Amino acid sequence: MKVLELSQPSVLNVRERDEPVPGAGEVCIAVRACGICGSDLHGLDGSTGRRIPPVVMGHEASGVIESIGEDVSCWMVGDRVTFDSTVWCGECHFCRAGRVNLCDHRQVVGVSCAEFQRDGAFAEKVVVPQRIVHRLPVGLSFEEAAFAEPVGVALHAVARAGEVRDKTALVIGSGLIGLLVIQALKSAGAAVTAVDQDESRLALAKTLGAEHVALPNELSKSDFDLAFEVVGIAPTIQLAVNSVVKGGRLVLVGNLSPEVPLPLQAVVTRELDVLGSCAIAGEYPAALEAIATGAIQVKPLISGLYPLDDGAEAFAAAGRKGALKVLVTPSEIL
Repeated sequence: MKVLELSQPSVLNVRERDEPVPGAGEVCIAVRACGICGSDLHGLDGSTGRRIPPVVMGHEASGVIESIGEDVSCWMVGDRVTFDSTVWCGECHFCRAGRVNLCDHRQVVGVSCAEFQRDGAFAEKVVVPQRIVHRLPVGLSFEEAAFAEPVGVALHAVARAGEVRDKTALVIGSGLIGLLVIQALKSAGAAVTAVDQDESRLALAKTLGAEHVALPNELSKSDFDLAFEVVGIAPTIQLAVNSVVKGGRLVLVGNLSPEVPLPLQAVVTRELDVLGSCAIAGEYPAALEAIATGAIQVKPLISGLYPLDDGAEAFAAAGRKGALKVLVTPSEIL
């Protein structure tokens, strides 16, 4: 089968590999669409330590089950599916508590690091455990279904904030995840203000549900109940802290920088809740439903579709200014 392999830092090649064979409890999925994640772009040069070559990246995917291993009870050949980006063990304390994103033995599809290597879905086929697979709603396209992972990330971030209905929420960063968080908040009944440096992104944010938009230097209101930081750098963390009321809540979603200064005195004296949000913990069904019903729109976020043979060009397009989500289509979308 064909795969798009990160063969060495910043070098992508289409290669032939042996057909994957599902083991016990696993399914083999013929991949129809797979999105290029920001973490794939950031890991391309090897600097993050999360994409050590050689590896097949890709974890935002959808497709059709082509074959099943022994002891697979929930799935049949021909089922239209997506799958969790996290491979969780199901046995540790966190898995038993439903916090599968914190699994002690967590692996991420399409990631290669010091702890593990697990090839992903920039390939004609990928094998995953049946326990992380989810069925597509009738009529949902493969392109839209490939957004289940980032939509799940947004829904998890909103869930971390608790009850948001009738609260004011500031979303800092109107990239892909920020735009999904905006829609998730609006759907949950919050009044949303979006902040970004890119006016075209702000225009899209308003189209997708933000009541107000502002450039960072235009933000005058500093009494939001909630702030969602979806960038992950020092200035936007500072902006988030400064923007909420006393007793307000911050949800940190972005992690572009591994470390940032924290305005500790402001957090302590204003008694702010600071919450991290990592990946997805059971939100896949809700994400698929939100996409299928139109509660969260993903079609306006598609910046391009590329066949697997043009994978390097797809990554170049995904890295261009203004791109939101570029999808690779390893096999024919029917």
